[in-house]
Amino acid sequence: MKASIMVLPGDGIGPEVIGKSVEVLQKVASKYGHEFTFNEAIMGGIAIDMYGDPLPDETLRLGEQSDAILLGAVGGPKWDVPGGPRPELGLLKMRKHFDLFANLRPVKVYKSLINNTPLRPELLEGVDMLFIRELTGGIYFGERREQGDSDSAYDTEIYSVAEVERVANVAFRAAQGRRNRLTSVDKFNILASSRLWRKAVIELHDDYADVELEHLLVDACTMHLLTRPASFDVVVASNMFGDILTDEASVMSGSLGMAPSASLGSGKFGLYEPIHGTAPDIAGQGKANPTGTILSAAMLLRYSLGLENEAQAIEKAVEKVLDSGARTADLVPRGSEYQSTNEFAQAIINEI
Repeated sequence: MKASIMVLPGDGIGPEVIGKSVEVLQKVASKYGHEFTFNEAIMGGIAIDMYGDPLPDETLRLGEQSDAILLGAVGGPKWDVPGGPRPELGLLKMRKHFDLFANLRPVKVYKSLINNTPLRPELLEGVDMLFIRELTGGIYFGERREQGDSDSAYDTEIYSVAEVERVANVAFRAAQGRRNRLTSVDKFNILASSRLWRKAVIELHDDYADVELEHLLVDACTMHLLTRPASFDVVVASNMFGDILTDEASVMSGSLGMAPSASLGSGKFGLYEPIHGTAPDIAGQGKANPTGTILSAAMLLRYSLGLENEAQAIEKAVEKVLDSGARTADLVPRGSEYQSTNEFAQAIINEI
């Protein structure tokens, strides 16, 4: 297979982890006889520094010519300037431009990391869930007003039935391919947008009678994630609720640095990135955990290129390396020995 992949290193630790993911994909291409072309572009804070725009037009054009996008991370305190362009707006713009409305975030518990989590081991037995977060609507894209000279500001949560239906369709189909259970998260008792969300999901459920549907208020869901996490299969939520819930659930994997994601639209094209931030405090020190980005590359192989065996090869290699006792800095107590970003990634490459 031939494929063109746009690579966006981004800011902070982004270039470090993205470089290791490219090496992993190169190993996969070599072993399985594929030809992957990697085209690097800029987005985020570095793009603001160079062009005053977090998402230059040239980056969008290159993305349009690619089969998939692999992103490190964007943002940082350097660009937290009142009234100035924010790196994260580039990411929002890219999701909107390519209509990447469904964000898939799997949560996997690794037995070798079970002591790294804050939950009791018995609660984590059998945890295997997939979050599907709506990504191009809701409060992140609604009308807003900054404070400016006023003493007030606002953000607006807006959803249409069509927006809810298309992400719910993704979630129902995902549940059919797993354990046939779907949890829809909202704030039905307070928010009008959530009442629309729940009504749309209920009506769509008629097309997926084999899937058991559960509705949870977002505050209850946060509690149940800590008290009965193994009961969840697929979880679908709005943009903001999904953002918060997946960060909470990521600790079950041992570290935020372990968590991958895929942002998909109606076709095979997708944007793949870890859910962690840019961690500028450790950038360039070899402390970054590349696993989330490497597992995002595995999702790229699975969803955009249809290479399931190759995706599994990466995932199995990650698990073997963890089982061997290798750990990055975020997975050991402060002051303990750890593998550098390069060492850990190379161990994964060697296992593929």
